[in-house]
Amino acid sequence: MLEILVEAVDTLTEDFDLIEFLHRLSIRCVELLGIDAVGLMIVDQHDELQLIAASDEKTHLLELFALQHAQGPCVRCYHSGQAQLNISLTSSAATVGFGPFAARARKAGFTVTHALPMKLRNQTIGAVNLFGTRMRRLNDSDIQIGQALADVATIAILQQRTIEQIHTEKAQLQGALSSRVVIEQAKGILAERQSLSLDETFDVMRAYARPRHLRLTELAKQIIDNTFDGDIAPAESPDQP
Repeated sequence: MLEILVEAVDTLTEDFDLIEFLHRLSIRCVELLGIDAVGLMIVDQHDELQLIAASDEKTHLLELFALQHAQGPCVRCYHSGQAQLNISLTSSAATVGFGPFAARARKAGFTVTHALPMKLRNQTIGAVNLFGTRMRRLNDSDIQIGQALADVATIAILQQRTIEQIHTEKAQLQGALSSRVVIEQAKGILAERQSLSLDETFDVMRAYARPRHLRLTELAKQIIDNTFDGDIAPAESPDQP
């Protein structure tokens, strides 16, 4: 927890990589809360929730499905501004109003879900969706940690808006979402070239960009434009020749 708070200080720098930071934060949620997957969703300029970061691609696909049907606890959390906790995906009573979302989540192997609002004072900009493959309730300590991480994500996004001098909050959020779209396109191209999964592709992109102080969005644009001339292949494992 202390590490992610220290990392949040980077939001004050001009070359801060928002997408990379939010991805690391989603992984921290998995580690600290004992859950299996996390997705962070924020609103675009049309006041519609869009996925901006996830701990893995399975969550990515699930969140996109949830948004397509405007269902699920994350959507409810954003509109109400209230946490949606310990929702059993195997209970028809607990998933009333979620429609096909609950069935899709169960098919993906999840049995419980939670959603925490991303808000600062009275302003809600999105929600953090947590998924577990076993029915484990979040206790008070878990909820406090999870909400603290959601608050850090909120501050990072709003701070980025200030630094980049975006005129409206939703214009800034749209800029972050546009970056995510570019990265997804580059992942698809690189995955096909390298015969990698999307998770592996994202890892090698991050491994290449971070030590070179290169933003993921900039690297993604080079890959899409076919102007990238570096070596971006996965490292060989120790037992490989």
